Amino acid sequence: MLSRIAESLFWIGRYVERAESTSRILDVHVHRVLEDPWLDEASAGRELLAVMGTGLVDGPVDSQVVTELLGYARDDSSSIVGAITAARENARSARVVVSSEVWECLNATWIELEHTEQLARRLGPHVFFRYIRERTAMLAGLVDATLARDDGWRFLALGRSLERVDMTARLLSSSISDDPNSQSWVSLLRSCGAHEAYLRTYRRAVDASRVAEFMLLDRLFPRSVYWSLALGEQILAELDGGRRGGRTTVHDATRRAVGLARTELEFRGVDELVEDMPELLRALQTTCSEVSAGVTARYFAREVPREWATEVPA
Repeated sequence: MLSRIAESLFWIGRYVERAESTSRILDVHVHRVLEDPWLDEASAGRELLAVMGTGLVDGPVDSQVVTELLGYARDDSSSIVGAITAARENARSARVVVSSEVWECLNATWIELEHTEQLARRLGPHVFFRYIRERTAMLAGLVDATLARDDGWRFLALGRSLERVDMTARLLSSSISDDPNSQSWVSLLRSCGAHEAYLRTYRRAVDASRVAEFMLLDRLFPRSVYWSLALGEQILAELDGGRRGGRTTVHDATRRAVGLARTELEFRGVDELVEDMPELLRALQTTCSEVSAGVTARYFAREVPREWATEVPA
């Protein structure tokens, strides 16, 4: 596979997951503002913008400003519209390996963005958030149903897994300062489609520590951080020829970083998890950035740095 095709598939996975997760995060934020009359809307908005990596904003920051920046900004690939646009451009570059159904779904989603945005400005942002979640869910189903499980699918799924870890960490970060029994934790679970799965797992009322444990450590829920890290680790091993490593260690630095992050989560107790939550979430975001840079250097860069040149790039 050509490296530019592999890179396009990797970023399709990342951008589509970014659009979906950002819509979920914004949905949680808007619900918090509507449901909590004592919430400082400006402070919560600035906190969310900081969590999402958006620069300082002059003037008051309300839900409308946050939605404009993270939802509708066309020149920023961190926004929903920007991410869908970037995913479409990458899909157009990878038409040779992307199925017609996947391309048509992504292209149709992009075409309807402007109309849906205008509708949301009249009826409320939930219209736009719901549209993005439905279309990205359809796209994920088409990817799983129509793409062969070859290296192309692996790069796309790897990008999706890394972005899911990063965005789930950001989603938890956006609610970490809330009261442990706040209704916003229920909104968080619902925005992830995890509320029913949580109730079936714990059979008890929602509280912050259990939500954190479920979203970080659950082995069966596909949006949990542990699930995504384990899948990313498996895909990196398959891209590395399926080898388990040398006699003493895994030589691929990206596999090693993902494995260390998974192990760091796997053996933590709930109390320790809650106590170390801010540092742990920041560490997960740092790991995602490092692994993405490592994958780019090894498989996509024209000149592979010496430390990544143990194998021939894709």
